[in-house]
Amino acid sequence: MATLLYRLGRAGFRRRKLVIAVWLAALAAVIAAMSLFGGVGKLNDDFSIPGSESQQALDAMGHEFPGTAGTSAQLVFTAPAGQKVTDFRYKAAIDSVLAKAAKAPQVVQVTPPAKAGTVSADQKVAVAQVSYDVVKDDLRSGSLDALDATAAPARAAGLDVDLGGAALGGGGAQPGAQDLIGVVVAVIVLAITFGSLLAAGMPLLTALVGVVAGVVGVLALTGAVAISSTALTLALMIGLAVGIDYALFILTRYRSQLAQGDDPEHAVSLAVGTAGGAVVFAGLTVIIAMAGLSVVGIPFLTVMGLAAALAVFAAVAVALTLLPAVLGFAGSRLAPKPGSRAARREGAVAAHTADVAVNAGEKWVRFATARPWLTVLAVLAALGALAWPAKDLALALPDNGSSPAHTSQRAAYDTIDKAFGPGFNGPLIVLADTSRTSAPGQAAATIAKDLKDLPGVAAVTPPALNQAGTYGIVQVVPKGAPDSKSTEGLVTAIRDKEPGIANETGATVRVTGQTAVSIDVSAQLSSALVPFGAVVVGLSLLLLLVVFRSLVVPLKAAFGFLLSVAATFGVVVTVFQNGHLQGLVGADGSTPVASFLPVVVMAVLFGLAMDYEVFLVSRIHETYTHTRRPLHAIHVGARYSARVVTAAALIMVSVFAAFVHSESMILKQIAFALALGVVIDAFVVRMTLVPAILALTRHSAWWLPAWLRKRLPDLDIEGARLTEPGPAGAVEPAAAELH
Repeated sequence: MATLLYRLGRAGFRRRKLVIAVWLAALAAVIAAMSLFGGVGKLNDDFSIPGSESQQALDAMGHEFPGTAGTSAQLVFTAPAGQKVTDFRYKAAIDSVLAKAAKAPQVVQVTPPAKAGTVSADQKVAVAQVSYDVVKDDLRSGSLDALDATAAPARAAGLDVDLGGAALGGGGAQPGAQDLIGVVVAVIVLAITFGSLLAAGMPLLTALVGVVAGVVGVLALTGAVAISSTALTLALMIGLAVGIDYALFILTRYRSQLAQGDDPEHAVSLAVGTAGGAVVFAGLTVIIAMAGLSVVGIPFLTVMGLAAALAVFAAVAVALTLLPAVLGFAGSRLAPKPGSRAARREGAVAAHTADVAVNAGEKWVRFATARPWLTVLAVLAALGALAWPAKDLALALPDNGSSPAHTSQRAAYDTIDKAFGPGFNGPLIVLADTSRTSAPGQAAATIAKDLKDLPGVAAVTPPALNQAGTYGIVQVVPKGAPDSKSTEGLVTAIRDKEPGIANETGATVRVTGQTAVSIDVSAQLSSALVPFGAVVVGLSLLLLLVVFRSLVVPLKAAFGFLLSVAATFGVVVTVFQNGHLQGLVGADGSTPVASFLPVVVMAVLFGLAMDYEVFLVSRIHETYTHTRRPLHAIHVGARYSARVVTAAALIMVSVFAAFVHSESMILKQIAFALALGVVIDAFVVRMTLVPAILALTRHSAWWLPAWLRKRLPDLDIEGARLTEPGPAGAVEPAAAELH
C-alpha cells in the first residue's frame, strides 16, 4: 500500500494543475446536483423506526383518522396572578385567538380547552390544540409564526401565551456562524505547531474543500433520501475535524523531509507514502464504523452514519490527492528555517540521534513511564471514577423539555408540566381495531375503562371512533414524564394487556404517539449497543494485529478505547442526565441522553482512537526496530509524535466544542461527548496509559507467534519499504518497489 500511495503523491505533485482542475470540476458538479435535486429546505428531522409497532399504528391512525395525520401545536394560555382564564374578558380573548388560529395557514382544526378538557383545576392555565394537515417537516416557513401572531388579542388582554407542541420539537440544528470558532482555534493551533502561517493555512484550505464536497454531496441526496439536519451537522463536524487532522499528518512528514534536505517532489511522495498510510487506515476505520451503524436497523441512524462516512471519505481523498498538488505549488517555502528548533529536531530524526532538547511531550511520557505500575493504576482509578455514573445511563429522544429555557416551546412544556402533571406533555395513543366487534362503541369504552385501571395512568380520555366504526382512539395520560421509567413501564403494561383485551372485547390494540415511538427507538438502540460495541472492539483488535504484528498493542488499544468510551458516557450522564456543571455546556435542567448518542460516539471515537494509536505507536515501533531498546524507543517516539498528536487532538476538540452551545440538545450532547472523548483518549489513554503499558511489557510488546506472523499480511502502514539509504544519505524509495 505504501508504494501505491507514494505513486499517488508523486502523480498529484507532478500533475498539480490537472488535480486542482478535477477537484474544482467535482465541486461544481456536486453544487449543481444540490441545486437541482436537494438543498437545506428538504432536510427531514423525523426520528422513527418503520415497521415498529408504534410506527405501524401511527401510520394506520393517519389513514383511518385523517385529521390526526399531520403535526400539532399547542396554544398555552396563562392568567396573571390572582386571575383565572375562565374570567369573562380572558375567555373572550381566548375565543378570539382560537377563531383566528382556525384560519391560520395549514391549520385544519382547533380544539378549544373546554372541549379538550385542558383547563387546569385552579383555572390558571388553558391549553388549545391546533392540528395541521401536514407533518412537521412539510410546514411552510411562516406557518408557525402566523399561528403565534394570532395570539395578539390574548396577550393584549394580559394573558401569557406560549406556543408549544410537536410542531416546534425535533431537536435538529443547522450549521451556523458560531461553528467557525473551531476553525479559528484550529488556525491558532496549526500556526503554533508549524511556526508558519503559510503552513498553517494548508491543512485548513484542503479540509474546507473536503467539507464542501462532503456536506454539499449529502445535501444533494436530500431529494431522494430522508436526511436530518443533525446528520448534516454531524457530517460537517466530523469532516472538518478529520480533514484538518489528516492534512496535518501528511504536512508534518513533508516538512520533516524538507528539513532533511529532500527535494519537494520526493518529499511529497514519501509523505503520502508514509503518513498517508496512517491517514488511509484511520479514515477507513471511521468510514467502516460509521457505515456499520446501518446494522442497527434504524433508517435515520443509517443515513446519519453514511452521511458522516461520506464526509470522511472526502477528507481522505482530499488529503491524498489535492494536498500533494497544493504542496507542489508551495514547494520548498514550507521547509523549516535553517537553525530553527524544527530543523534541528528533524535532523536528529534522520540521524536517529537524541541531540534535541527534551520537549514537553517526551517529559510527560518520561514521567508516565518512570513508575509505570503507578501510572496504570492511577489512570484506571481516574477513568473508573468518571465512568461510574454510566451505569445509570437512560436513553430517550429529547423533546421540548430539553429545549433552551428562553424558547416558547420550553415555556409551554414547563407550564403544562406544572399545571396538569408531567404526563400531559407526552400522552400515549392507544389505537383499537374494532372492525371484528359487533358493538365497536362498547368495545372501545371497555378498553378505555381497562386502561384507566392500570397503575401509572393519570387520565384516560373518552374513546373516539372513526366514521366507519372500525377503529377507535383512546388517549392515555401517564403519571410520569415522557422519558421516565414509569411511562416506559406503562407502555409495556398496555402491550402485555393486549391478549386479555382481545379476549374480552374482540378488538386488538396498539400503542403509538410520539412518546411510544421514542420509547421504541430507545429500546432498539439500547439492545444494539453491546453487539455494536463488540463489533467495534473486535475490528480494532484485528486491524491493529495486522498493522503492528503484535498481540500486546491491539489488546491494550482496545482496552484503552473501552476505557475512553466508558469515561465519556459517565461524564455525559453526570452533566446532562444528573444536571451537574450544566453552565459549561449551556444546558438548563436534567435531560435524558439522546438515544443514538452511544453508538454514534463509539463509532467516531473508534476511528479517532485508532488514528492516534497508529501515529504514536508507529514512531515508537520505528525507533525500537532500529535500537532494540524498549524504554528508549518509547521516549524518542513520544518526542517526535506527541507534538503532532497533541495538535491533532486540540484541533478535534476545538471543532467539536464549537458545536456544544448549539440550540439542539441532540447536537449539544454529541459534540460534548466527542470533544471530551478525544481529550480522554488522546491525552489520558494514548499519551499516558499506552506508554506505561509498553514500558511494563518492554520487548514482549512487539512479540507475535511465528506461525501467526507468517500468516498475517504485511500492510507496511509505516512505509518501511519506501526508505532505503540513497546517495548522500537521502531517503529514496526502494527501486524494486517502484518499478
